[in-house]
Amino acid sequence: MIQKKVTDHLGRTIEFSSPPKRITSLAPGITDTLYSLNLEEEVVGRTRYCIHPKEAVQQAETVGGTKRIMLDKIQALKPDLIFAEKEENTKEIVETLEKEFPVFVAEVQSVPEAYRMISDVGAVTDRQAEAEKLAATIQKGFQSLPVNPGKRIAYVIWKNPYMAAGNHTYIHSLFETMGFVNVFSHYEGRYPVVTEENFKQAELDYVFLATEPFPFKEEHIKEFSNALPNATVMSIDGEMFWYGPRMVEAARYFRKVLG
Repeated sequence: MIQKKVTDHLGRTIEFSSPPKRITSLAPGITDTLYSLNLEEEVVGRTRYCIHPKEAVQQAETVGGTKRIMLDKIQALKPDLIFAEKEENTKEIVETLEKEFPVFVAEVQSVPEAYRMISDVGAVTDRQAEAEKLAATIQKGFQSLPVNPGKRIAYVIWKNPYMAAGNHTYIHSLFETMGFVNVFSHYEGRYPVVTEENFKQAELDYVFLATEPFPFKEEHIKEFSNALPNATVMSIDGEMFWYGPRMVEAARYFRKVLG
């Protein structure tokens, strides 16, 4: 074991024992990536939202959620490296943990940044070859993503109030990759609150209702279809907007539902 220094995505210098042998991950996409890089023996902690790969994650201790951690459980695990993500986790969580542990904070707000995350996680954990293989597989699949140039879309993630994916999000970047125009990308905030009138004024071609975090159902599809008769309203699997290994599955999924 040697001491290694790296710079995370926020420009912070992280010093840790390399390669790390006890890893805790606080972001679902990063946890999924770690397992994909054959680090199942090293991952000792995860959040309850880290559900992929479904069976393998069960061996890792649950240390709370992405916004509220159980510090005592993390301390008991004695991780030699913790992974967090700027959007998924709070600044307070990082500041608390970095007093005792090295914390690498990733930032993923676009498709290119998802590739950067995979590459950097591979480099930090000494799994460069596995990371390159995963990225290459994703890139190959994304080359055949359906393309819908100029089609106007809204991706709705919450109800009461309605919230949609805005700019500077991985969701927006993925839709942009497929040629869609995100009608709420110019609204303030990454997940702006929108109204029924905003939907009606947007001249939408598609309304995509997420299955998570809010579980939109058939009844909601009917409501939107009645309010927006000129738009195609459909349910979209929210997990297909997770960065990391889910991107491999996402390429197949979008070819099926949007191709």
